Amino acid sequence: MTVLTNVQIKHRGAGALLIALAMSAGDVAGQEPEPAETVTPTRMAETIRGSVRSVVVSPGLSPLQSDVTGTYGKSTPGLVEGAMDGAVIGQGPSRDVGPISIGTPIPILTIPGAIFGGLSGMTKEAIQDFRDELTEDLAKSASQPLNNSALASTVFSSVRQVKDLDVTMAAQTQPIPQGSDAVLYVGLTGVAIDVQGSDAIITTAALATLRRVSDGVDLYQREVQYQDRDTLRNWTADNNALWRQYATYARHYLGRELAAEVFDRADVPIELRPAAMKSVSRVKRNDWQGITRSATPTLAWEFHLHADDSKEAIDAAAITWDLEIYDSRRLVYSARQLPNPGHTVEIELPDCQAYRWTVRPSYQTGAGTRFGDWMRSGGASSSANVGRQASVAPAYTQDFASFEIKCGRR
Repeated sequence: MTVLTNVQIKHRGAGALLIALAMSAGDVAGQEPEPAETVTPTRMAETIRGSVRSVVVSPGLSPLQSDVTGTYGKSTPGLVEGAMDGAVIGQGPSRDVGPISIGTPIPILTIPGAIFGGLSGMTKEAIQDFRDELTEDLAKSASQPLNNSALASTVFSSVRQVKDLDVTMAAQTQPIPQGSDAVLYVGLTGVAIDVQGSDAIITTAALATLRRVSDGVDLYQREVQYQDRDTLRNWTADNNALWRQYATYARHYLGRELAAEVFDRADVPIELRPAAMKSVSRVKRNDWQGITRSATPTLAWEFHLHADDSKEAIDAAAITWDLEIYDSRRLVYSARQLPNPGHTVEIELPDCQAYRWTVRPSYQTGAGTRFGDWMRSGGASSSANVGRQASVAPAYTQDFASFEIKCGRR
């Protein structure tokens, strides 16, 4: 498995040179990249979860030295922990943009000078344009989602849904609230661009570290990645719209996944799929694809709980459900704690659009509130973090159920 450290920028093509910053031991010039791994769930043990009743979420990677006397650390990293120290092209002075400090051009997308001469003319120009346009986009938007503060905010929003857990959020330079059991540090660790022919694959990695306040011991650590691919042309079309979509979903996935692995995921064997719906017709007899004339369709799902295989004592009748609907760019509708496996959308959705929807179960266990995985066509083992074509569907939503609202509906 390749662990991203700071920056990786790779290129493969006919006669092209393979280059990587922070190259893993398994990366060898001329070889194809390793296939994405199917990672066995590695959530934090319930014994550790049970020992933490009060947690502070802090943006940034954990300090190198423990400091439990009232402050988190001396400094907070910016967009990605550390900057490239090697030879770069056009590296300008740093400037502060909202909560992040970036260079001009931005360090994570700067191509080392040693690499640049080995690229073909067309590829060189395309990558240069890609980097420059993303730099400009980030410089214009202080609210862009790929920074530690935004990621920590997503983790905080997810973790605070866990009952019987006192959650606060604070910067590393702020005092630790009295009575806190642990600090959950959340930060981005790297962004990689792997160019293969006309495609560019972007991978972002983030790390969560749970540190006990009383003695500075790290109780748990987990790194996750989010990856999507498309052509260089598509990444930079329409004023970088696809890049901004990627950044939004990268934050969404990474934040939720880190929160789930640390505090709220339950390993409960369950089969979950869309059910027959009167207001939504199946497309080619596919339960996962539908079409409707209703702007407020009724969505339904069915499940089978493998109680005999579960480590938890689950009462199926007590399960509640969270439902979410996405368009191509963002979350557009959500409903929480639904008592039954069905729901009628309560606001009108625009027609002539396609939507993707999913649900997840919420369990009441002896340890408290725990959540299952979001419904996907491949089950829990399907990939929510490796995309096939970002312009068709983001990696996060590509395996959700879908429906289209017809144009000119009545």
